[in-house]
Amino acid sequence: MFSVVLAVLTLGQDCQQAQTLARIAYDGRRYDDAAAHFADAVTACGANAPLLLALAQAQLLAQRPADAIKSLDRIRSDSAEYVAALKVRAKALYLLARDADAEDTLKRASARAPEDAEIPYSLGRIYYRQSRHAEAADMFRRATAIDARDYKAWDNLGLATEALGDVAQAQQHYLKAISLVYKDHPEYDVVYANFADLLIKLGNFQRAFDLAAEAAQRNPSEPRNFFLAGKALVQAGRSDLSVRWFEQAITLDSDYPEPHYLLSQAFRKLGRLADADRELKSFQAATARAPKERR
Repeated sequence: MFSVVLAVLTLGQDCQQAQTLARIAYDGRRYDDAAAHFADAVTACGANAPLLLALAQAQLLAQRPADAIKSLDRIRSDSAEYVAALKVRAKALYLLARDADAEDTLKRASARAPEDAEIPYSLGRIYYRQSRHAEAADMFRRATAIDARDYKAWDNLGLATEALGDVAQAQQHYLKAISLVYKDHPEYDVVYANFADLLIKLGNFQRAFDLAAEAAQRNPSEPRNFFLAGKALVQAGRSDLSVRWFEQAITLDSDYPEPHYLLSQAFRKLGRLADADRELKSFQAATARAPKERR
């Protein structure tokens, strides 16, 4: 009898320890480790829906979408986590370039949870990537109608509207997103970069630089933010100031082609011809290595 009780207690300890280690790894963004510990937790605690969902999320973030789908397939359709599982499944399918399956999965989720703003938002992202900009805009509008404080939906509505050629309306959507994130979401940088990119196209270089610099301050690990700040400076005739922004973008991601190209142009304008040639070669090499499509 004592050995049975001890075995049960040991099993409970293993269950708790695996979950604790998984959460620590997940919070530390060590997603491969998190996935391994969540798999241990599923073994020790049983294959319940919350743990399978957590395992799939860790696998997805560890760039293992096929494994994530296998974990999600174990979640029953009558469980409370099923809609969340469908949303994670759609992301995994999208990463596997199975866009039609991802779209169908999100539509199934929408039928179950029509008031979940994340679902039309995710559909909108798929449509935008497919250049179905009118459909994307409709989905982002639906998301903002469900949740007027969905700043990512407002940001992406700006992107879709910009792609449709309504630049004035796109700026209003970007400004709405900025008003929502300015104080409440200090970590969100993307809308500042998106708006900066548009303003560079419109020739408002100083405002574009200010926005890109704000994006870089919010997220100093994102090379695009530094690239856009440097691009705005080059366009404004300040190649001398642009160099450090491009160099930081390259430090963060040496395989990002565009900073190499504009840095080459900046060096050429500054008379640093050897540096310009070096960066042009780096641009050509990075372009050759770049994936045809980013997801």
